Amino acid sequence: MVCNACFHSLFFNSIAFPPCLTFLLFSPKALPQQQVVDYPSFKLVIVGDGGTGKTTFVKRHLTGEFEKKYEPTIGVEVHPLDFHTNCGKIRFYCWDTAGQEKFGGLRDGYYIHGQCAIIMFDVTARLTYKNVPTWHRDLCRVCENIPIVLCGNKVDVKNRQVKAKQVTFHRKKNLQYYEISAKSNYNFEKPFLYLAKKLAGDPGFHFVEMPALAPPDVVLDLTSQQMNEQELLIAANQPLPDDDDEIF
Repeated sequence: MVCNACFHSLFFNSIAFPPCLTFLLFSPKALPQQQVVDYPSFKLVIVGDGGTGKTTFVKRHLTGEFEKKYEPTIGVEVHPLDFHTNCGKIRFYCWDTAGQEKFGGLRDGYYIHGQCAIIMFDVTARLTYKNVPTWHRDLCRVCENIPIVLCGNKVDVKNRQVKAKQVTFHRKKNLQYYEISAKSNYNFEKPFLYLAKKLAGDPGFHFVEMPALAPPDVVLDLTSQQMNEQELLIAANQPLPDDDDEIF
């Protein structure tokens, strides 16, 4: 457990952090037009096919939506999302593509100096999952050895096309995977908490209060989703397929 007095020391000196951390914390060029804060902040890039729910997911955090900034040079919206932890406040500057991925990939300026990432696909659209390896490759080409979370969004929708047992990419690349529903706020905080723990290098790191989220737009069938989560646990103990296409 890290006390508040040691919080900044942890974030500034931990070897778990990327070498560009100090530059990002102290250089105003790292986050154009953003207010400088006196607590640890990190650039989080969110990638995935258009329509997977990336923007909806980020906008659930009301403060981040209210304070977002648009950077026209790169074509992104930057949402500052604050979280209160047992070690003090931290901020994720969430870089949202603003639809640029629809034009075929993203420029390096979007990825550069990224310290953590979320790759998102839509469980109701198989193609968005099949494209996950491409997003992962593009991300890792610019951002090496950063913590990454894979998120399967829209688990509230009944006509699911990508079954839980079919999601194997995270196992092949040693990524964390979460099933989420942006519109119902299901598992909203889990990707951020996982990334924060990895960045801090402290498994005891936790949030002490939930962020202010927009009211759910839909109601998730928790019984059905619990079955999906159980399917994930069972699949984790099965041999990996040679090719993801074989399971579709």
